[in-house]
Amino acid sequence: MSAASDRLREFLHRVAGGERSRLNPRYLHGQLNDWGRRVVDARLWESPLLRRAAGVVCMVLALLVIIVPFDLTQQLLFSAVFLLVALYLRRFVGTLVTLLLIGMSMIASTRYLYWRLTETLSVDFGLDLFLGTGLLLAETYAWLVLIIGFVQTIWPLRRKPVPMPEDVSTWPSVAILIPSYNEPLSVVRPTVMAALAQDWPRDRLKVYILDDGRRQEFREFAELVGATHITRDNNRHAKAGNINQALPKTEGELVAIFDCDHIPNRSFLQMTVGQFLVDPKLAMVQTPHHFLSPDPFERNLGVFREMPNEGALFYGLVQDGNDLWNATFFCGSCAVIRRDMLLEVGGIAVETVTEDAHTALKLHRRGYNTAYISITQAAGLATESLSAHVGQRIRWARGMAQIFRIDNPLLGRGLSLAQRLCYINAMLHFFYGLPRLVFLTSPLAYFFLEAHIIAAPAAMIAAFALPHLVHANIANSRMQGKHRHSFWAEVYETALAWYIFVPTTLAVINPKLGTFNVTAKGGVVERDYFDWKIATPYVVLLVLNLVGFLIGLVRLFWWNTHETGTVLLNLLWTLYNLMMLGATLGVAFETKQIRRSWRVRSRLPAMIQLPNGRTLACETEDYSEGGVALVLNRPMELAPGTEVMLTLYRGDRAYPFPVKVVYSNGEALRLQFHNLSLDDYRALVAATFSRGDAWQEWLPQEEADRPLRGLAEIFKFSLEGLRRFGESALLAWRARQARQRFKEVL
Repeated sequence: MSAASDRLREFLHRVAGGERSRLNPRYLHGQLNDWGRRVVDARLWESPLLRRAAGVVCMVLALLVIIVPFDLTQQLLFSAVFLLVALYLRRFVGTLVTLLLIGMSMIASTRYLYWRLTETLSVDFGLDLFLGTGLLLAETYAWLVLIIGFVQTIWPLRRKPVPMPEDVSTWPSVAILIPSYNEPLSVVRPTVMAALAQDWPRDRLKVYILDDGRRQEFREFAELVGATHITRDNNRHAKAGNINQALPKTEGELVAIFDCDHIPNRSFLQMTVGQFLVDPKLAMVQTPHHFLSPDPFERNLGVFREMPNEGALFYGLVQDGNDLWNATFFCGSCAVIRRDMLLEVGGIAVETVTEDAHTALKLHRRGYNTAYISITQAAGLATESLSAHVGQRIRWARGMAQIFRIDNPLLGRGLSLAQRLCYINAMLHFFYGLPRLVFLTSPLAYFFLEAHIIAAPAAMIAAFALPHLVHANIANSRMQGKHRHSFWAEVYETALAWYIFVPTTLAVINPKLGTFNVTAKGGVVERDYFDWKIATPYVVLLVLNLVGFLIGLVRLFWWNTHETGTVLLNLLWTLYNLMMLGATLGVAFETKQIRRSWRVRSRLPAMIQLPNGRTLACETEDYSEGGVALVLNRPMELAPGTEVMLTLYRGDRAYPFPVKVVYSNGEALRLQFHNLSLDDYRALVAATFSRGDAWQEWLPQEEADRPLRGLAEIFKFSLEGLRRFGESALLAWRARQARQRFKEVL
């Protein structure tokens, strides 16, 4: 009996668990990958006719799947099978699987929109039709952005730098422009020092400080360090006008532009300029914007360096996707532009307040190429407060709407279809204000007015909507997972929706309305506080959704018991909106930030020399302009105030600095730089911020995005945000009561 059991187990293992079993996941995984490689590498795809025929067949099949009508049971069965296939495929790696998941998402979303257009609008003219049409338009906008976004990022180029030739006499001359307006010299100083320290022939490099603030201390600093100080007698067209005014006064075949807080790596020019030597039609090379300080979302929610920030998606995926289509956007900083081509389009664009993207559009219309190198080669400061962050995004949104209005990429000559789509998607992105507000308030139409804005049974709505939402999430998680966790886009959009809705609308009506605002950097937040002014729209939306939810409970148990499914669907929708609003309120609670020079966590080799001449090898834990933290190789205590010498190393170069002990616990030291000379400061920047590898290990190794984990993250931050809001509201009420009592006493 035992032998028979063993044979049975062996047989079952071969059938269901063996390495070569056709039911074994590993075997299936290998077979799928082998099949995918054979399909992709097949020589028959070299035939253009066959490729077009395959494309037509796929489109016809997709169209049939989109338009075929199903009843509820059939739709549920179709959705279940479609979802199981997607969940199975997402386990595998490879571009082919990614393309399949994208295709499935496009089919599910387009099927949902087709069903909404053909079967869910009210036939009666009235409130239901009016509100339902508004929701449908918002959904159409979201679908359009989703589809174009897939096309835009379907195959990131991942361009590699072109090495510079050994003969430095062939290297082009470069002018580095650093525009500044109201930033303190402490913010601009390290940028200028790092620009001067570029690994580039001295006779082919000049650094210019474009000082729109016309400050004497900047002129003196420039003379002291070997830079050129340029001013003008007006501030017309802000940053764009500042650069344009300086162009005739500068020298260099290429122009590199840095915001005054963006500290370039010493390798920046060597990583970017090689592209110009191999492509005579190349007009611009852009690199990522990287921030060594947390933005308001990261700081106020306490997630700095724990998850991708708001800009990671654009610089980590979108720009690489644009590069495939020769549609890389100029981002205003960390870029190199060919001077003659820039002058050919009239310099930096001044017609809109997003002068950078508009300049790139003009270059593309002339038929010039652009490139993106997704290797961080500079680091700057993020906005310090939510209000400053909102102001910056308002400017971007207004500028994109201006371009949409006066130089629409869908119109005019010079652009390929792919370039037009990349630009139009970037502009459409900033029109999400009204659609997001529609999504945040749509379920309230039923709770407050009993309006049925989707004329279909709740079960049917769920059967069509859930596949659309789930497949979009799966595909986006697959493509964007390293650069944005699931559901975080909704938090960013919720925080900004109200504020960008009005400027984008006005800019489309009249592009000249509004003013330019400069995003200040290097400021502080002196205390914890809840920003009631910026949070007012979130509070109003939160109260409306809370009241709506309570009314929904009444409808569920007493008023609308005949349509329980509809009530439940709207209750779930409202709960989701409340979660997003709670997380947004958490961002509006500004946390204290008094540090003016940010610490950069990095393990660098170091050595300290004690007053008695002894030396001790160690390594840095973090560094800033003000000091450094060290991890000691062996225990040793030093009294606070002790003056020692610190040596930092970059390759075979040693950089000694006088420092003073601030803190010591035997295993770690915190040191403050002491009496640094100008040469010491120049060496400090070279040894730290402008290292060629300064930002390559900035983020920890990220796990693959898991949508349910992303949802749990937002739920946690939502609860914390609601708690902080409740405490702030209670404190505000008590303060008001105290003021009232004080007035009564007087």
